[in-house]
Amino acid sequence: MGRGKIVIRRIDNSTSRQVTFSKRRNGLLKKARELSILCDAEVGLIVFSSTGKLYDYSTTSIRSITDRYYKVKEEQNQLMNSVSELQFWKREAAALKQQLHYLQECHRQLMGEELSGLSVKDLQNLENKLEMSLKGVRVEKEKILRDEITELRQKGNHMHQENVELYKKLDMIHKENAELQMKVYGPMEVDKTSSSSTQQFTITNRYSMPALQLRQPQPQNSETSVPGIKLGLQLQ
Repeated sequence: MGRGKIVIRRIDNSTSRQVTFSKRRNGLLKKARELSILCDAEVGLIVFSSTGKLYDYSTTSIRSITDRYYKVKEEQNQLMNSVSELQFWKREAAALKQQLHYLQECHRQLMGEELSGLSVKDLQNLENKLEMSLKGVRVEKEKILRDEITELRQKGNHMHQENVELYKKLDMIHKENAELQMKVYGPMEVDKTSSSSTQQFTITNRYSMPALQLRQPQPQNSETSVPGIKLGLQLQ
């Protein structure tokens, strides 16, 4: 009559558990020794009991076997890492190639090429994309033109202010010249003609000096364009 099948689980009875451990430990050590002899294999076996007691067997020494084990394990890990890294970069290259193909196809469709295979819905989506892109381009164009107009107005205002300052300096120099000429040459005729928008000075003396005419700059409104500069702008 054959032996019944034993259920592989923890033995609750401590005495039975100890007896089973001793029998199976001896059988395991015996099998390890037979394996090393029959197959010329380097075998190392380490067993700790439930009480922490050590039992071991090795054909040479446990230390040499464990060192060899860790060395081979590290080589295998490096090889696996290399293979895994190679596979990872292959997958990345395939994904990038597929993405490049998709982008090239989208670019050709945006340029109006290879549209024969698209449905009405696809063509409508493509049209919406083009309209959104065109709207963005127009907004950016208007922004750049507004910035250029603002910059030109600022430059015009600055030039106007410089013109006013130069006129004031020139007027002051003219008055100083008139005073000096009065002191040096004696009486002279000074014709003054003024209006609300212009002021003109004509100076003559006995040495027939050429007449000097000055024209005062007109006041400038910040909202109007700079005199002498005509800006034409048409925004679409």
